[in-house]
Amino acid sequence: MDSVFDELYQKYHQDVFQFLFYMVRNREQAEDLVQEVYIRVFKSYNRFEGKSSEKTWLFSIARNVAIDFFRKQKGWKEKILDKFDWSTTQVKDDFPIPEEITVQNEEIQCVYKCMEYCTIDQRAVVLLRFIHDLSIAETAQTLGWTESKVKTTQHRSLKILRKQMETFYEKEGQENEKVRVER
Repeated sequence: MDSVFDELYQKYHQDVFQFLFYMVRNREQAEDLVQEVYIRVFKSYNRFEGKSSEKTWLFSIARNVAIDFFRKQKGWKEKILDKFDWSTTQVKDDFPIPEEITVQNEEIQCVYKCMEYCTIDQRAVVLLRFIHDLSIAETAQTLGWTESKVKTTQHRSLKILRKQMETFYEKEGQENEKVRVER
């Protein structure tokens, strides 16, 4: 079990941390929640049936840990909405030139700011599908939804993001910049 646990930790630790950080938007809290995820993994790995990938299973546990965290909070729905200030996230890219980094940072910050207009479920779908590259089937399995619900939620969230990004660029005086959000 130790070698399997170590392998899971090495392969997915950063992804799980990043997902939880985006959900709670607090580094220390995300680190605590990651520990809780791996405690649950350690306790329940023998019940893992292999019906999904290990990554999907881990994200499913991480999502449940985040939900449990918010439920314990007073006014958890409002706190969830208040937790998302995407302007403080950092972009990690190995080879871009400085000009590309600047453009990427601005575009990514715009997307994160616009995600404030999405529901929590819509944010979860966007994070799992586009940040963590899960398939629709894996996302459905992680969230405990049907694939149809994931597709619908994804469509609605992309529609909101597109509208908000267009509004953002219009406000910034960049009306001529065409905004495309697609997968």
